[in-house]
Amino acid sequence: MMRKLLLLLPLLFLFACNQPITELDVVAKAKEIHNNVLTIDSHMDTPMWMTREGFDIGVDNTESFRGSKVDLARMQAGGLDAAFFAVFVGQGNRDEEGNARVRARALAMFDTIHNAIGRYPELAEVAFTSTDAYRLEKEGKRAIFIGMENGYPIGNDITLVQDYYERGTRYITLCHTRNNDICDSSTDKEGAEHDGLSEFGEEVVSEMNRLGIMIDLSHASDESFYDVLAISATPVIASHSCARAICDNPRNLDDEMLKALTVNGGVIQMCILSAYVEEPAPNPQRDSAMTALREKYNNWEDLSDEELNSARKEWQELNVEFPRMLSTVEKVVDHIDHIIAITGIDHIGIGTDFDGGGGVDGCYDVSEMENITIELVKRGYTEEEIKKIWGENLMRVFREVEEYAANQI
Repeated sequence: MMRKLLLLLPLLFLFACNQPITELDVVAKAKEIHNNVLTIDSHMDTPMWMTREGFDIGVDNTESFRGSKVDLARMQAGGLDAAFFAVFVGQGNRDEEGNARVRARALAMFDTIHNAIGRYPELAEVAFTSTDAYRLEKEGKRAIFIGMENGYPIGNDITLVQDYYERGTRYITLCHTRNNDICDSSTDKEGAEHDGLSEFGEEVVSEMNRLGIMIDLSHASDESFYDVLAISATPVIASHSCARAICDNPRNLDDEMLKALTVNGGVIQMCILSAYVEEPAPNPQRDSAMTALREKYNNWEDLSDEELNSARKEWQELNVEFPRMLSTVEKVVDHIDHIIAITGIDHIGIGTDFDGGGGVDGCYDVSEMENITIELVKRGYTEEEIKKIWGENLMRVFREVEEYAANQI
């Protein structure tokens, strides 16, 4: 209510001066703010497109690769300065053969990111430190950071954490949709395996603290979340999650978790995957098609590289043929409003999950990122508050993680 009253004050002033504010005034103000602040998206699954033959990260792929949401051209159009590209691997067998297979896939994805971005030095660079984001923004380039979604490629070998750090990883999402050797997932149909963080997972958390890798708790079970907060020496992130109080999905954080995150000093990065923003309406055609696809490819487990590429292509094609029922930018900002009411302004950011299912009406791909800023301005958020939401809160955590690691040497 107070925010709405504050927003009304300039409106009343203009009305009194016979100069009513218009939609164009709001948009112009939002564009100015969006251009002024460092804008960062903490989670994109774009490398899954980058591994497809013919996909060119440097050009607009809207027509040539229908369904793709991100490339450097559209990042520039949407005013997005920096992004974390995810080295994503689905969960598979946790044995010697499975661990070797997933490591090979992860290494190939690292190579793809470095090679693809390296072809456009005038447009972007792979970034490694928090200061790189600000430097590249001043140079007019996009900063591409690397995150690892799912700690499965670590297997049970603690030395691989440093190996992935040296390849550019600056956060690791500890798990994905199923439990792994590190911790329990929020969505494993078999239920808890470790009752939170495993003993090996404790080693992983300590090693990530030592090296300066942010700990990402999106996808982790509630028990895993609290276990990590109890032992991490640094603030944590949830790179792409929403508020469970608004959308009751186990992937989202409830109010008690948000309060704990605040005490920890961490940040939740607002996801715009529609099913996490609001409960999806029934879509039987899509559900049936996706179920058939999962059955065809053994629920994505134990696939050869050729089968995996075919599965990804068919999944992307089904997303075009049977699109998700989309939520809206307004409902995304409803989550932001709620999270800020619980945590304050210093613990919220943006992590769209573009190319991994993210996208809402009004912000369907990265070229439309400015629309989030427009909605924030409509609701009375100041430039300083929007600066924190769009990147400064995440950068604060990033800096604290870097500083802790620097002091361990």
